[in-house]
Amino acid sequence: MFGGFSATKTKPQLKMAVSRFGILTNKKSALMKQQMREIAKLLAEDPPKEEKAKIRAEALIRDDNTIEAYEILQLTCELLAERIKLVASEKKCPEDLVSSISTLLWASSRVDIPELVAVKKQFTRKYGRDFVEHAMENHGGILNERIVAKLSVQPPTAFLVQTYLEKISDEFDVGWKPTVRLLATELAEPMAAPIGYSVQVAQGTGLTPASISGEGTYNTSNVSTNDTHKDGMLPPYATSIPLVPAAAMPAPSENGDVSILTADDQDIYVPAAPSNMGRNSNAKSDLKDDKSSGNNNDDNNGATYEDLQAQFSQLKR
Repeated sequence: MFGGFSATKTKPQLKMAVSRFGILTNKKSALMKQQMREIAKLLAEDPPKEEKAKIRAEALIRDDNTIEAYEILQLTCELLAERIKLVASEKKCPEDLVSSISTLLWASSRVDIPELVAVKKQFTRKYGRDFVEHAMENHGGILNERIVAKLSVQPPTAFLVQTYLEKISDEFDVGWKPTVRLLATELAEPMAAPIGYSVQVAQGTGLTPASISGEGTYNTSNVSTNDTHKDGMLPPYATSIPLVPAAAMPAPSENGDVSILTADDQDIYVPAAPSNMGRNSNAKSDLKDDKSSGNNNDDNNGATYEDLQAQFSQLKR
């Protein structure tokens, strides 16, 4: 019923998988060294680009876990290649090989090793689809827990990310210390989404960057706004406010006294004289008197620049 299994075809595939695992491990190891140098450069900047370094560290952790899984799967392939005659001689899967074969079948769709796909087809012919389905769904917890954890798609915890950054800082002698002190509950959870506290504000914008308090929460002490959400939280745009420049200091008078202008005393903008307005110097003003009865008359159409100045002087009073 389960005929078609070929030990002579399965063993070479397992041997080739062992070699491919070694090649991929070496490539990822070299890539990880480059990633560590890049993370160290980010931490060495002033100010440190901590949030970007955390994202890079998360990718580094994933590659590190993948290498660890590759090494275990490589040992599994070597074991099955040595015991392939035992597998071929018995109709049922040997008890001591159930976990190894099931783990290899489960990992065949999660690692970039084409030889494992061919091995999976051979074991499907040997033990049937039910055996393969149980392995893919991890019925009874038969899979290697370490392999499952290392190939998981779940992101690493914030504690692990911070630990990697500290080790990289020590190895490259950067002298970096975490800017944010996380709570115990936050350390056990995945890394929070970046808010930009480590991103330098562009010059000339006059904005204050968002920050985080020592307890790992948002610091909005520099925010001045009355807008709040229904839940009482500040809106996203309230994490930064424009800096209003101070009024210009007037020159001292002859007797040395300096008069400070208040907001009410500051000059009101007066448009340029009609003589300085180019080709439209003879254009009539469209300003209308606020006290008029609303009728469309031409009382102000001939207003001169001196008349406008007089009106603005009255408004200032």
